[in-house]
Amino acid sequence: MPPAKNITLATLLTFLLATLVPAQSPIGAKPGRALNLLVLGDSISWGQGLRDEHKHWYLVKAWLEQNTGREVQSHVLAHSGAVIGLPDDPAGSSNRELDGELSRAYPTINGQLDIALKDYADPSQIDLVLVDGCINDLDSRRLLNAVNTPDNIRELAQAKCGPPMEALLTRITNSFINASVVVTGYYPILSEKTANDLFIRALAKRFYTPIAEGPRLNDKALRARLIAISREWYHTSDQMLLVAAGKVDAQLRAEGSKRRVLFADVGFAPEHSFAASKSRLWGFDASALRKFLIVLTLGRVQLRTNDERRRQRSDLCELQYAKQESETPGEEMNREDRLMRCRLAAVGHPNRKGAAMYADAVGRLLKTFLPESGWLNKSSAPASAGP
Repeated sequence: MPPAKNITLATLLTFLLATLVPAQSPIGAKPGRALNLLVLGDSISWGQGLRDEHKHWYLVKAWLEQNTGREVQSHVLAHSGAVIGLPDDPAGSSNRELDGELSRAYPTINGQLDIALKDYADPSQIDLVLVDGCINDLDSRRLLNAVNTPDNIRELAQAKCGPPMEALLTRITNSFINASVVVTGYYPILSEKTANDLFIRALAKRFYTPIAEGPRLNDKALRARLIAISREWYHTSDQMLLVAAGKVDAQLRAEGSKRRVLFADVGFAPEHSFAASKSRLWGFDASALRKFLIVLTLGRVQLRTNDERRRQRSDLCELQYAKQESETPGEEMNREDRLMRCRLAAVGHPNRKGAAMYADAVGRLLKTFLPESGWLNKSSAPASAGP
């Protein structure tokens, strides 16, 4: 038997180690609980091309801390390329380890929800969920192909942004029974305010895949079609997301709940669209001469984006789409195309000013029910401004 002195020293050492090195605990398990913010969705929720401190969820977090007097812990599972998916998809939670800048369907947004339920010690402690989704279910590249018509896009937006989002919101509210949920929408990618120069016309043609038997659209008709498609997408997708949020909230309130599900109308104007005078979207980092050379060389002069994470994302893309041994010419062409798309992934996503518009839209909603939310510290004053 060891001496009593040694036992005492060992006990003391164990006590000191336990107090100096805190045990790891699941998210949300801290005493004196902070507010918990969960972010689900696609590249818009993720904040493609933005540093964390400029993303709309981060601005909302900072605004909540200022206006509630409480710490806010954020947990971001959104990533570029996410589809809504189905709750029972066995692959729904795969590829979690990849950086959010890399576009892929998985984890689906339903899969992100499954991950969150495992990550949190007590899901009832989630206070706010920011979520978006449905553009990748439609496939965003279809919005840039002028072979589509506004009627096509309307039908797709109704199918992809309505019932699937309603089902997702029902899952979210049932899983996080005390959470308020804010759904954010989309915006017109192109508008009549988008520049109409040689470079933009060349981009439009690159995504245009005409029907073999049908007539080809000329430049003027191509531009008009793309503007009409973008407008239809914006109005119909936001309308369907608004209706989905309203239906789920109405059902909850019929069961005696307070207002919990809201839709944030960001309100992008035509001048905020891609390559417009007051664009709120990332574009290309290129002089007029470079753009001309890109068109002249059919893309052999490479495009560069003007977002904040361009270099980091380029490195991630190089690793993701590294050249493989024994690659066939067809495989090489496909890989290089995916590599190019990966590098340019931020184009058309909200820039810093665009993200601030999203945060303002969310802040305006939160402000209306903050006093009744239970989030305010007793010493906190009511909110007086948006984020």
